[in-house]
Amino acid sequence: MTGKATVPVAKRSDGTFKANFMNREYVLRTSKELEDFEEKLDVAGFYYHCADEETIQEIMSNEKEQNALFLQKIVERIGQWIEFADERLAGTAIKCYVCPGNDDVFEIDEIIDRSKYVTNAEGKVININNDNEMISSGWSTPTPWKTPREISDEMLAKKIESLASQIDNMENCIFALHDPPRDTSLDEAQAIDKNLKATMGDTMHVGSSSVRNAIIKYQPLLGLHGHIHESKGFCKLGRTLCTNPGSVYGTGTLQNALIVLDKNKVEDFALLMG
Repeated sequence: MTGKATVPVAKRSDGTFKANFMNREYVLRTSKELEDFEEKLDVAGFYYHCADEETIQEIMSNEKEQNALFLQKIVERIGQWIEFADERLAGTAIKCYVCPGNDDVFEIDEIIDRSKYVTNAEGKVININNDNEMISSGWSTPTPWKTPREISDEMLAKKIESLASQIDNMENCIFALHDPPRDTSLDEAQAIDKNLKATMGDTMHVGSSSVRNAIIKYQPLLGLHGHIHESKGFCKLGRTLCTNPGSVYGTGTLQNALIVLDKNKVEDFALLMG
């Protein structure tokens, strides 16, 4: 739900602005160029911080200040999105459920919880209508990046079991679990080396065995997953339809799955981009 980094933008003594983004240096000479650059960062899912060169240098040389600034930007942006959602959803019958993923810091949860119309589904059993219940968790198994919401596969299995035990009608249940089931078409990621650099042409399965085992055991109606950005698609595990819409957020494109439910079956489904 949150951005990956904050891009510093330094205002120089000659009135121009300097920044580095995606290994490319930018010199912005007009307010319009600065505005366009900031919009480019917004679209790519990054934050930015504009200040004089001295201030930027102080921040860049102090890891604690960098982390504090990044957290500030995260909290501000999530607050803006929740405010936007509350404004747009007011007076409608639309239900909006979100679930922070493994990359997301815990400070955003209380912001979501203050929303009038957006529900944080993490760790909950939710009746989304008269026919379907949903369990949700954004936690993942360990990654090389040591993100905030990571636990062992064994602990994730316990989380899922605790939620599944509360379901009244498993046949119509939705498992919204961020980590995709292991050894499927939904969890195939590009392999990386010891320096965390992608290796060309090599892939590996990095999903959760506990998620796979739970789906096979309980056979819910639907599995909603994410986590592995490059592994979009649908697959079946027994009767359960599982999907990962993937992500190319850096291009400003929203990938999503549209799924139509009709009581005890999936009526239709499609992957969309927009």
